[in-house]
Amino acid sequence: MNTEAEIRDIFGHLKKLIMINEEMGIEPPPIPTETLNCPEGAITGNQDKKKGAGNCTSLKALRTFIGDCQRCKLHKGRNNLVFGEGSSDAKLVFVGEGPGREEDIIGKPFVGEAGKLLTKIIENGMGLTREDVYICNVVKCRPPNNRDPGRDEIETCIPFLKQQFSIIKPEVICILGRIAGQALLGGDFKITLKRGTWHSYMDIPVMPTFHPAYIIRNPSRERELKGQVWEDIKKIMKHLGLPQSP
Repeated sequence: MNTEAEIRDIFGHLKKLIMINEEMGIEPPPIPTETLNCPEGAITGNQDKKKGAGNCTSLKALRTFIGDCQRCKLHKGRNNLVFGEGSSDAKLVFVGEGPGREEDIIGKPFVGEAGKLLTKIIENGMGLTREDVYICNVVKCRPPNNRDPGRDEIETCIPFLKQQFSIIKPEVICILGRIAGQALLGGDFKITLKRGTWHSYMDIPVMPTFHPAYIIRNPSRERELKGQVWEDIKKIMKHLGLPQSP
């Protein structure tokens, strides 16, 4: 018999003993009902915590709930879990694919070269600050060697991203790149074809655009790509009612 089965067996005998004592008129010790009805895995900490994410009503509570996550294999190589950063009342949420090397070291999203470019877009282009928006990723742990996150890794982590959306209630989600687009809008999503057009996720308007890292990796097309991203950002600004320079 494994440890969990033994614990369940002990609790079962304990409940029977209490029932017998009650029938004999013996007052049982005060034991919380939730303890006696402990779900499978609760004692050993192996329960599927994704099922309870929907009960978290604040970002702080959700972060606490996720804890030292070991729900998928990405935890084996990470330094820090990168939960997300910004305003819990943000009207705009940026979603990338996953943390990179700098993000994994610091524990914050978009702090490397791609993050610096995103910050310029937010501050110089939109007239906002990083504190005004919310920035996160589809997966919260860095994939080894910055590879694409696997389907199983995305499926494990995305319930937490969805709960972040539910808590923040943004007016717009800006998808950054192919991986985030496929995770939220379907496996056949192609960023080159779908960027700049409005979509919907959880009844929230979604605008996909190129990931800042894609611009950095293509210096020969930098001006062209930045122009396309700016056109997409202007559509977001118009939707949010933000002033645009002529």
